[in-house]
Amino acid sequence: MPFVHGLVKQLAVYERAPHDVITTPEMYATDFADKRFDVFVAENEKEIVGMALYYWAYSTWKGKYLWLEDFIVREDFRKHGVGKLLFDTLLEECKKENVLQLKWQVLDWNEPAIRFYEKYDCEWQKGWLTYRIML
Repeated sequence: MPFVHGLVKQLAVYERAPHDVITTPEMYATDFADKRFDVFVAENEKEIVGMALYYWAYSTWKGKYLWLEDFIVREDFRKHGVGKLLFDTLLEECKKENVLQLKWQVLDWNEPAIRFYEKYDCEWQKGWLTYRIML
């Protein structure tokens, strides 16, 4: 979990919000053990170079689905097929678990991510706004 947490912190820096990460590797370990999320990791011979962290959600209209919370490949490993391998693995998990949809968010200014996702048969849900309350 320390490596996964480190990648999340790298993503937060990229998304211009490093101060928003309040989780710890210990929290990840506890929540992973409690099955609150699952994660696929990509690794080379010695370290984790990418990950896709997801969890189960439920739509009253579509039934169970997977929510992709964070998806990141280290910058020095991008454009080598690692992201495609991770995303395709997640899609296979959806098929294996017989879910009808995978959902995620992407920042509107993150052009590299948008271009990556547009290679897949996905749709942008126009008209939906994301809200949150921090407790």
